[in-house]
Amino acid sequence: MIKIDHLVKNYGPNCAVDDISFEVKKGEIVGLLGPNGAGKSTTMNILTGYLSATSGNVSVAGLDILDNPLEAKKHIGYLPEQPPLYLDMTVEEYLIFNYDLKGCKLNRDKHLAEICDVVKITDVYKRVIKHLSKGYKQRVGIAQALIGSPEVIIFDEPTVGLDPKQIIEVRNLIRTLGRDHTVILSTHILQEVQAVCDRIIIINKGKIVADELTENITRAVENNRRFNVKICGPQKEVLAMLKSKPGIVYAELLSQRDGDAYTYMIESEVGIDVRKTLFYTLAEKKWPLIGIEALGMNLEDIFITIVDQTSAKNRYERHSQKSKRQKSNIESEVAESIIAKSKKNDSEFSGLFDDDNDYKK
Repeated sequence: MIKIDHLVKNYGPNCAVDDISFEVKKGEIVGLLGPNGAGKSTTMNILTGYLSATSGNVSVAGLDILDNPLEAKKHIGYLPEQPPLYLDMTVEEYLIFNYDLKGCKLNRDKHLAEICDVVKITDVYKRVIKHLSKGYKQRVGIAQALIGSPEVIIFDEPTVGLDPKQIIEVRNLIRTLGRDHTVILSTHILQEVQAVCDRIIIINKGKIVADELTENITRAVENNRRFNVKICGPQKEVLAMLKSKPGIVYAELLSQRDGDAYTYMIESEVGIDVRKTLFYTLAEKKWPLIGIEALGMNLEDIFITIVDQTSAKNRYERHSQKSKRQKSNIESEVAESIIAKSKKNDSEFSGLFDDDNDYKK
């Protein structure tokens, strides 16, 4: 349904979107995540035809957004972060205006009534928009995105500023829309993505750094392994052993207690399984191991880890490039110095030779 191929967007010397590619299938709900300035909104604006790309291709329902913008946009419903509302209009006037603007051919009254029922704004249909609450204004913005029954719906921060009850209602609405539409959702609320999205794409510094199904997103992270271990033994000595044991990078005593057994949380180094060696160490010290439980990572941990890893990689690459430039400059300076000295020596030698000729004459 959506295909983005080697998309690049530059603003002067700054690269907002750096050669990204991905596809979204029909009926998928995809969450687009990333820190501020990562390139999410720029990608969405290009996808909707609001911005042009520096290079690359974007197609919706098989239509290139640049070559066939009007036809491609007929397949898209878009709710930007700030809903494009005309506050002095009533909800009815606003939706009719959007219906006409989109050139919709469906039965107007029936179509708008169905949309109002889906987003639950029937009771405010005759009211002026500026008198509505933030939640209702957001619903009106969603309603305009649904006019024409577009196959693709794009939401940019759809629950920003809403109260908890309104957030739950909008999430349920997005899940409902996902049955019949392809949905792209951009948000900073990680629980929201985990609750409604089938797939997660994380963007940082204009690049895609993770693209996984929601249930498989942990595959995108090579992170320390965490365990809760329950051990019988003197807690101070046990904790000191855990902190000093090779392969364990972190250990702490938790408040959980089961008789004379205490629970500790440990993190192992990447690629190292400490469970066997830990078992043998505890057996030697005669500290019974009562239980061990592997701990998963939540989406917040995954997001922070991926962003930090890619940011560190970018800093390393920039540093390496800077070092290479500095090395190249130093080598150039040394070469120029050698050439200059060589020329000077040649000149002095030539002068001596000329004087010798004069002397012979």
